[in-house]
Amino acid sequence: MAGVRPAVHGFWEADGATKTFTHALDEDLLAAYLPRESRILDYGCGYGRLTGRLLDLGYPRVVGVDPSLAMIERGRRLRPRAPLRHEPELPLPERDGSFDAALLFAVLTCVPTEADQRLTLAELARLLRPGGVLYVSEVPLQRDARNVARYERHRDEVPGSPYGTFTTDDGGLFRHHTPEQLRGLLADHGFTVVEERTGTAPTLHGHEVERLQLVARNDADDADDADGSGGSGGSGRL
Repeated sequence: MAGVRPAVHGFWEADGATKTFTHALDEDLLAAYLPRESRILDYGCGYGRLTGRLLDLGYPRVVGVDPSLAMIERGRRLRPRAPLRHEPELPLPERDGSFDAALLFAVLTCVPTEADQRLTLAELARLLRPGGVLYVSEVPLQRDARNVARYERHRDEVPGSPYGTFTTDDGGLFRHHTPEQLRGLLADHGFTVVEERTGTAPTLHGHEVERLQLVARNDADDADDADGSGGSGGSGRL
């Protein structure tokens, strides 16, 4: 069956491919849930910033994938030893349950359509083993005047668009979600949130915003993994 190609906004093959990403890993949170031998997918890895960081932290079984060729080419120049792959279509070639954990860092905000968001989360649910961990970092719906104004402007310009969608002056199209929407998206695809952390982060354009990080488990029946054959083993809460 032919793969499905999620919409990749042209921004990510042009100006977006030059941006510096800003969502930091919470390394304490990471260590609490992921043993070093975990098989990790960094989905929407961009230029491999976090893929490389995971390698530096002693996670050798990590792979980064992104639908933007420009991003992957940049990453290969910056981190030549990082395993980065251009994957413009879903599903990915890996078998069901191939990963113990997946990172989804500031990806949903860059995928403004619900259809593509659901496609992405369904694929991650397939790729994660039963009980596997999904670590999400997102910018939730903001309450400051600057963001509220651009949410409302976009809704006026594009009637029917979800509230929280906005454009940037350099051509980016983004969407912020309420925490309830994010939890709902995860729950709809079989994930249970087990930990949340809030904080702040700089945006691609240099503004300080609220940040929400969620750790969720894949709720698929893990009876087949009772003997540990499908998991990563080791200590931690994976």
